[in-house]
Amino acid sequence: MNKTLHKIYVGSFFAVGIAVLVLLAINGYEYYNTSLEERFFNSHHNSLKPSGTLGHGLGIIGTLMMTVGVAIYMIRKRVKKLFNLGYLKHWLELHIFLCTVGPLLVLYHTAFKFGGIVSVSFWSMVLVVLSGVAGRFIYLQIPRTIQGIELSDQDLKVLKEQLAIKVRGVLSEDTMALAEFERVASTERYANFKLLTAVGFIFKDIIYIRKVLRLLKKRVNYLNLSSSGKKEIMKTAKEEIKVARSLGMLRTFHKLFHYWHVAHLPVAIAMFVIMLIHVGVTILFGYKWIF
Repeated sequence: MNKTLHKIYVGSFFAVGIAVLVLLAINGYEYYNTSLEERFFNSHHNSLKPSGTLGHGLGIIGTLMMTVGVAIYMIRKRVKKLFNLGYLKHWLELHIFLCTVGPLLVLYHTAFKFGGIVSVSFWSMVLVVLSGVAGRFIYLQIPRTIQGIELSDQDLKVLKEQLAIKVRGVLSEDTMALAEFERVASTERYANFKLLTAVGFIFKDIIYIRKVLRLLKKRVNYLNLSSSGKKEIMKTAKEEIKVARSLGMLRTFHKLFHYWHVAHLPVAIAMFVIMLIHVGVTILFGYKWIF
């Protein structure tokens, strides 16, 4: 999948997600804004209530999307025979799409009415989604190849050295720009980085890096380079800073990812167990959809 196709692939997920959210909100705005006591008299009640034609269908489709989203990613990740079946990154993006839109559909299925064991399942689902967002952020901080294979410390060091040759070759005559860049691209900045202060440090670091890159861009604009040459040097500089940051915080992000797994998995299992109980009780009491 080339870059253009990948942008279309991800863009279609985003467009579908926004469209689903907006269309369902517009369609049920009047009903969802009606108090619980008065909904029975609303003309959309038979359609949008949890056991209604549309409401029940949203619950079924949302549940299937989440189940399929988790299953296909886990199977692709763990079954060796499927390792060559597309890049893991693309499967992860499909997993995120299904496990984001699915809960949205389940939310509309509940008609924003929570109670009993269903409320436990719903809030478990919310925790799973939120922890999934956090997990995605941590996952992106651990450098990998496009196939999803994690890069080792040595791989990162070699890559950083290759990038450093390009950047320093251009900035060698601008000592101020080079000195500032050396500071931001140094792994030593992360020597005292601790897990307890990770979140605050990460966001401060992002702001600092952006500030240095803006200053560096101004300095590069004064150099006797073509427009494409300036863009290339800025791209290379960003890559080296990214690699240095990954190298400096690699162990910390490994720990965070481990702790994330420990927290994410039990909540996800609890959500699915309660979901299965809910589905079983629904079938036991004879609730049917369109068949």
